[in-house]
Amino acid sequence: MRKYCFALDLKDDEKLIGEYKKYHQEIWPEITKSIVDAGVLNLEIFNVHNRLFMIMEVDASFSFEEKDELDKNNVKVQEWEALMWKYQQGLPLAKKGEKSILMEKIYQL
Repeated sequence: MRKYCFALDLKDDEKLIGEYKKYHQEIWPEITKSIVDAGVLNLEIFNVHNRLFMIMEVDASFSFEEKDELDKNNVKVQEWEALMWKYQQGLPLAKKGEKSILMEKIYQL
């Protein structure tokens, strides 16, 4: 099993952060299905103020390229992603239009 970690910021607005959390307590079933169908075994999102940290554990079949292609062709995923941009903003070092940034592991016990 491989593990990937990502960072992303939310807009610094308590009301929007609360709405974002609520959406993630009631994820649309089509979004969960798209994640699982891509080979993601476990996905966790952690939050501190407006910073998000996501841990994604994947099986051997997982490919970022294939996941991106599946997402581009899934109307519900596109709808979800457009809605989430209302709440999200890229990290200061993010490229234009880039959401989450893959983190580099620098330590393991």
